[in-house]
Amino acid sequence: MAIADVQSPDKFPTIDQCESSGRENHTVVADLDGTLLIGSSSFPYFALVAFEAGGILRLLFLLLVSPIAAILYYFISEAAGIRVLIFATFAGMKVSDIESVARAVLPKFYTSDLHPETWRVFSSCGKRCVLTANPRIMVEASLKDYLGADMVFGTEISIWRGRATGLVNGPGVLVGRNKAEALQKAFDAASAPEIGFGDRKTDFPFMKLCKESYVVPKKRQVQPVSHDQLPKPIVFHDGRLVQKPTPLMALLTILWIPVGFPLACLRVAAGALLPMPLVYYAFRALGVRVNIKGIPPPPAQKSTGQTGVLFVCSHRTLLDPIFLSTALGRPIPAVTYSLSRLSEIIAPIKTVRLNRDRIKDAKMIKNLLEEGDLAICPEGTTCREPFLLRFSALFAELTDHLVPVAMNNRMSMFHGTTARGWKGLDPFYFFMNPSPVYEVTFLNKLPQELTCGAGKSSHDVANYIQRMIASTLSYECTSFTRKDKYTALAGNDGTVSDKPAIAAKNIMGC
Repeated sequence: MAIADVQSPDKFPTIDQCESSGRENHTVVADLDGTLLIGSSSFPYFALVAFEAGGILRLLFLLLVSPIAAILYYFISEAAGIRVLIFATFAGMKVSDIESVARAVLPKFYTSDLHPETWRVFSSCGKRCVLTANPRIMVEASLKDYLGADMVFGTEISIWRGRATGLVNGPGVLVGRNKAEALQKAFDAASAPEIGFGDRKTDFPFMKLCKESYVVPKKRQVQPVSHDQLPKPIVFHDGRLVQKPTPLMALLTILWIPVGFPLACLRVAAGALLPMPLVYYAFRALGVRVNIKGIPPPPAQKSTGQTGVLFVCSHRTLLDPIFLSTALGRPIPAVTYSLSRLSEIIAPIKTVRLNRDRIKDAKMIKNLLEEGDLAICPEGTTCREPFLLRFSALFAELTDHLVPVAMNNRMSMFHGTTARGWKGLDPFYFFMNPSPVYEVTFLNKLPQELTCGAGKSSHDVANYIQRMIASTLSYECTSFTRKDKYTALAGNDGTVSDKPAIAAKNIMGC
């Protein structure tokens, strides 16, 4: 295949004219930004890597140099602008950290911005290839794992002793003729791709090598592909930022953190130091809304020999038991699978760690129920998406006094959970949101005839409660476990370690 001269975009038909049926044996080649994705700027994805792997100071540095990158990109050289972004984001960063962010954080954001017309054809083809100026290490995991790409060609970054130098390897940034040459190496003249998609002049050289070429026009209002149309649902994802960090959003985040962190400390102190009946009002005064639905049961009466109620909660953040206590106006002890030492210290309620030994854990939970009410999150770990993980059935064997509680929350800036970072900062990140919301919905106490005491198996009881909570929240039940989540996001089993010095970089910088 010879690299053809660049021609005018007027000579290429638009993507809406491309037929998607009968493409099962065809190969499609697409650019990424502005083509497969609606957004034409790659800055938000560089910003995600900068913040999640490097901290707030790295994000600030990237934001400061972004005007230089923009001037180079639009007025001098597209490749030069990309080089500046790569250097500002990656210089000195561990390759393992970049790969971790690419695997655990970026897929959620990439799949939330898919162009519907491009995806219509791209998903219908039997072989899918992506050519992009972005670093391959940054985009490959998302494209292959969630969008079904078979081949990904991107800019190769330079690495020295396990760290990125901020420079790029030959042939340089993959734009213009470099894209065409990469495509030539992958396909010979006899097996040229059937379809090529692009959105800008520097895409035309590789598009001319394809049998059919289509341009993706820029439109102001395009609705991205919904997640239910993806080949693989995103159940787990990590990272602290809720919204895609456009330049404006990145600036607001940087300006908010010096205000938000002291505010978070004040909110944490209010929850930890005030009597529980006053916490609800203190949170409301400090901008934290707690919405309570349903009718909770009265506290257990120890004088009558009544054992406590076990509140079976869905798990959104480690603050679930605290907001449960806030809604009840009294402290409810909680059993946890893992908790950082700092979180234990600042918790306003009693927290007890499970030993992961079935016999020991059962005895401990029974003893706690004899003392009064107790809270447990049988999923064992949090899930951000509208899914419920598999419920451990142990709790159903220990008492028939079960009250399901549907927990939900809303955050506008930061996620209050992490799989890769230090969990000791989770409550601070949640409370750094300007106006976080927690919803606590008490469901009816489980009828006696549906408990283990009436002959039901513990698995049947656990599954029934899972379905009850999922129905209340309009969530989907899954069989995923804690191990599945941490294997996918962090490459470990989810054991918590106290590493404040390492984790602090996400707030203070790298």
